[in-house]
Amino acid sequence: MKFKASQIAGILNGEVEGNEDVEVSKLSKIEEGTHGSLTFLANPKYTSYIYTTQASITIVNADFVVENEISTTLIRVEDAYKAFSTLLEYYNQVKMNKSGIEQPVFISETATYPDEIYLGAFSYLGENVVLGKNAKIYPNAYIGDNVTIGDNVVVFAGAKIYSETVIGNNCVIHSGAIVGADGFGYTPNEKGEYTKVPQTGNVIIEDNVDVGAGTTIDRATLGSTIIRKGVKLDNQIQIAHNVEIGKNTVIAAQTGIAGSTKIGESCQIGGQVGIVGHLSIGNQVRIQAQSGIGRNVKDKETLQGSPALNYGDYNKSYVHFKNLPSIIQRFNTLEKKSNND
Repeated sequence: MKFKASQIAGILNGEVEGNEDVEVSKLSKIEEGTHGSLTFLANPKYTSYIYTTQASITIVNADFVVENEISTTLIRVEDAYKAFSTLLEYYNQVKMNKSGIEQPVFISETATYPDEIYLGAFSYLGENVVLGKNAKIYPNAYIGDNVTIGDNVVVFAGAKIYSETVIGNNCVIHSGAIVGADGFGYTPNEKGEYTKVPQTGNVIIEDNVDVGAGTTIDRATLGSTIIRKGVKLDNQIQIAHNVEIGKNTVIAAQTGIAGSTKIGESCQIGGQVGIVGHLSIGNQVRIQAQSGIGRNVKDKETLQGSPALNYGDYNKSYVHFKNLPSIIQRFNTLEKKSNND
């Protein structure tokens, strides 16, 4: 996919300085630019690279002053960083603008969908599936019975959406994600054996949610596991049955959340955090990476450690943790001296 400088300037409402017809087909860092690539200059500390870069086109701020000879064509915009971000978004939209139904696919006779969709090869639509406008289901994705998917949803290759799941508008489900598998529910009997508790609920994902690759969201035992609007989930996260995650909360990779825990709005949770079940996590809570949460958390708390402490208390305590060997040695010395006296 190639774009001319004049086309890019039109998208960004910018001004070309150089060859309007030069074409690019890839993106690069300014210091690694090669022929046929597009880059940008926003940080002044990288200015020297504009005189050596081999990139065909460079986006710069409108007030950038050229002091030496350059070979790259410039596109001048109001804000180079924002313009480059806009261009990345546009590029992704063009790249992902797939449509139509590839073959082979399986579509149940009871599934319903509009004309404006994309179904990749070997995708599967079960009984009573409902797809919204501009839904994109990539190859080898599985959409189980009675699933409802809203408008502008992307389900990438190999994702599995189990039965009864409800997904809102403008969501992205990345490859390998599993939504709606059984929750981990078992009960022991008198012999010490475990009997499975039927998981009869579902998963509800509201609008504007991203689910990372390899992330799993379990269906509820009863009722629903709920992911509220605007939640962003990284790769390889485990969300257990009946969990509820409040709107605009972000969670980093390898975090595990046990059953029936409720997480508030606008929280930030680092990687490898473990949260036990049946807890209440407040709004705007921040949890540092590798923390273990075993208690309810109030609004706006910041936690670290395992078990997690208040962030400030943890940092103060850590100073003593590091000095513990020398403190013990001093203590032993004083004890011996005391005994000798």
